[in-house]
Amino acid sequence: MNSNQRPLSPHLQIYRPQWTSVLSILHRISGVALSAGTVLMVVWLAGLAAGEAAFESTLTVFAHPLVLIALVAWTLALFYHLLTGIRHLLWDTGMLFDLKSARASGWLVAALALVLTAIV
Repeated sequence: MNSNQRPLSPHLQIYRPQWTSVLSILHRISGVALSAGTVLMVVWLAGLAAGEAAFESTLTVFAHPLVLIALVAWTLALFYHLLTGIRHLLWDTGMLFDLKSARASGWLVAALALVLTAIV
């Protein structure tokens, strides 16, 4: 069969995103965001280790609104990734794996991540 005549698999764009698949993708994105955001923590620690003047400069930079937004987003990613990781561990044991429980636990994880971020 000629390669031009083979049937093609449909692209992802034709599928309606499901709540569980969106959460799975967000879990991966939050893992990448945690890795990138850890650089900010290292900068803060380096400023602390470099002395009082360097730490004061670091605190000045960290007081910028964009940096504060990034830190809040990093905190949200931290809690979300932690909670979805626990959810995946529960799935590995066979718990919460039916469709209804998977959807409900997804909403619970999203809500808890927001609440924990607001508390911090």
